[in-house]
Amino acid sequence: MVHSNSRSEFKDSKIVVVDDEQHMVDFLKQALVRKGYNTVAFTDGNAALEYLDENEADLLLTDYKMPKMLGIELIEEVKSAFPKVGVIMMTAYGTIESAVKALKLGAADYITKPFSIEDIYESIEEYFKSLIRKETNVSVRGEDRFGELIGKSQSMQKIYKTIALIADSKASVFVHGPSGTGKELVARAIHYNSNRKNKPFIRVNCAALPEHLMESELFGHEKGAFTGAIRKNLGKFELADSGTLLLDEITEMNVGLQAKLLRAIQEKEFTRVGGSETIKVDVRIIATSNRDLNEAMAESQLREDLYYRLNTIPISLPPLVERREDIVTLVNHFVELFSQEYEKEIRGVTDNALARLMRESFPGNVRELENRILRAVILCQSEMLTEEYLFIEDTAQENLDNGNLLNLETPMSIEDMERDLILQTLEYHDYNRTQSAESLGINVRTLRNKLNQYKEQGFISDTFFTD
Repeated sequence: MVHSNSRSEFKDSKIVVVDDEQHMVDFLKQALVRKGYNTVAFTDGNAALEYLDENEADLLLTDYKMPKMLGIELIEEVKSAFPKVGVIMMTAYGTIESAVKALKLGAADYITKPFSIEDIYESIEEYFKSLIRKETNVSVRGEDRFGELIGKSQSMQKIYKTIALIADSKASVFVHGPSGTGKELVARAIHYNSNRKNKPFIRVNCAALPEHLMESELFGHEKGAFTGAIRKNLGKFELADSGTLLLDEITEMNVGLQAKLLRAIQEKEFTRVGGSETIKVDVRIIATSNRDLNEAMAESQLREDLYYRLNTIPISLPPLVERREDIVTLVNHFVELFSQEYEKEIRGVTDNALARLMRESFPGNVRELENRILRAVILCQSEMLTEEYLFIEDTAQENLDNGNLLNLETPMSIEDMERDLILQTLEYHDYNRTQSAESLGINVRTLRNKLNQYKEQGFISDTFFTD
């Protein structure tokens, strides 16, 4: 059962699988048991309900089309009788409307067939992580924290107060601040302390998708709407109905699409790409940006009318260097968090190392500090984090300063040199694209295009990047 805030404790959770095809039941049960989940499986919904009458469970994974009881009927029964049990529905392409109904009944997610077991793993893990985030955001409130936000500085206290005041309103919120300051955490705190906390929280990374896919990502599309649209797809607006939609780094969105977004927000309705049906939604919008917003509007990268529609309630997050008094609290929090996750007995940070951290400028803000502590905890072989573990990048910086980052002894083309420089700069910045782009003197979109090119060429695979 899910009990704590550790990131790995949900591996022992109880999952109930329901599918009328025995081979699918056997496959899913074996796969989930291998992954460490406590799993029971049934071939009809009534048997699953009888089991839940006598036993506790964390999550129900059910098919939609079953002869004795439809998956949607099972979901309705489970959410009524066992509201704490999460639900994920598996559905075929032709029953996409059932997925919408399942989400409205309280299902956490739906997965379309055919799917890979990795799709199942990802959906389940995201569900349990969302529980942890919700528990953290709602239950953890005090002088030095609000949800996942950490800090007791005066600037953070003002933000906590604002979140508490506005959480239940329907007003749009614009969260502004440098990369790594916790803009998404503010959005989560608003959602999970609002009267929408039991409804979906959906995030769209406006900097991550190519322009031609963003409209479909937001509003969905009908089958055949464009090349590759082999089935109907629900957009993020539809999935976020009755909940909250986070538009992360909205200044990266194409200005033409911003006009369609503005209309959808104003009218509370939209049509899918390639469709004619008007779909009405009730969605609370939270937008974020790390850009200078006046500059973005002056350069026509952010529509003024959209800005004023979103900026009903502005929240500005300061860089870490402007709230240094929070560094000690953050360090202690991350040491405890990662020590628990990696099962290490680390008591803290030495005085010398902490004093040095207090002098750092942290251009990557809280995310940079978090990554530094994470790396140190993983490498640490003692009870205390020392400078040796916390500042191992000094050697890399010396190489940068001395021009030795690239191996120039081996002849290479300009293209090869560019690729090596980009990839090594990403590694130096812990694969943070925004910081890497700033170091390279290019914009994030150019860097993203380069990475897509390298992936197609086979130089990188599924490397984890952050924004």
